[in-house]
Amino acid sequence: MTGESGLPLPVAMLAVYAAAKLLAEVFERFKQPAIIGEILAGVVLGPSLLAWIRPEPRLDMLAEVGVLFLLFTVGLEVDAAQLWAVRGTATLVAMIGVIVPLGAGWALMRAFGSANPEAIFVGAALVATSVGITAKALAARGLLNQRASQIILAAAVIDDVLGLIVLAAVSGFVKGGVNVTEVLITATLATAFTVIVAKWGPAAVRRAAPIVHDRMQVGETQFTIAMIILLALAALAIYTGVAAIVGAFLAGVALSETATQRTRDLTHGVNELFVPFFLAGIGLHMDVSALRDRQGILLVSSVFVVAVITKLVGCGLGAASLGWREMFKIGLGMAPRGEVGMVVAQLGLASGVLSQRTYGAVVLMAVLTTVATPLFLRFAFTADEAGNDQSPEENTEWERQAV
Repeated sequence: MTGESGLPLPVAMLAVYAAAKLLAEVFERFKQPAIIGEILAGVVLGPSLLAWIRPEPRLDMLAEVGVLFLLFTVGLEVDAAQLWAVRGTATLVAMIGVIVPLGAGWALMRAFGSANPEAIFVGAALVATSVGITAKALAARGLLNQRASQIILAAAVIDDVLGLIVLAAVSGFVKGGVNVTEVLITATLATAFTVIVAKWGPAAVRRAAPIVHDRMQVGETQFTIAMIILLALAALAIYTGVAAIVGAFLAGVALSETATQRTRDLTHGVNELFVPFFLAGIGLHMDVSALRDRQGILLVSSVFVVAVITKLVGCGLGAASLGWREMFKIGLGMAPRGEVGMVVAQLGLASGVLSQRTYGAVVLMAVLTTVATPLFLRFAFTADEAGNDQSPEENTEWERQAV
């Protein structure tokens, strides 16, 4: 079976997977984040350079599986109590981190002469953080259990819910009217789902999983239960209006206290197979058409700078009570737009709101913020902090708040 690239699926998989791992190895040898190499593998193979592989539904499906397992694995490594302990700060970070990019994106595009609907849509594309990219970058450096990382992950999940509300409102506005009732119902369902699973999920799994396990006779029972929970919450997330990756992350959080090492090892194996397709897929979708002339380069540069600065300022302000170092880490950690920005751009192009030039600029912004984030995080989380973000006294306070 061949796809849009004209290649049989195993050949396309071989090309993408091998290139991703090869460039990841090269970047590791030069002491750079491997995630950048995996993304650039897609850029090299895709339409932007060699044009050997084109974005297609088969590879997009593999990428979707990859990001589900990536977020599930990250959830497994997160302390549910600590994540819940930072919910107040994370909510503030997410809310200001939505308002500032939305307004700044609109103002920027109006300055470039865009009509109001296009300007609003670009603002919406700058709203949501790609939790998958940040989670991968933090996990690669062993930073998931630091306070700033916990806030980033929680805020990115909340960000997804808020981004959904913004997108629904913007889409309604562009079509001629916002259905307030529909937006409120979606917001309520999405919020309820996220809060309920985050708060009571671990306790529910702790009680129910042993009962189910004792009644099952198939091999790898615990892994099977974990996969059912993962897929069930990912599906439920979609039906409540949240992205499937949020459900996958919350499934990992729910299992974080009970998952065995065998389950974690099997999940890691699946990760190693599918996550490169997610990362390379971002590069495959890169659109360089916006760089044809000086005006296009100026537009892309401006959108990229605004995308980074607005998250740094907006999300940083939400964490102002923690001090400037934590503000800096959180602001940079919320910078990647990744696949989220691309989805909004595709919706805008399909609805006729975005021009081809603006669409290309938004997609390039999504790719560039994704590639830059691992470097941002390496800069923000210095090497001497990698093992311990707080002093012993601060750690004691952090643990006490998490109880």
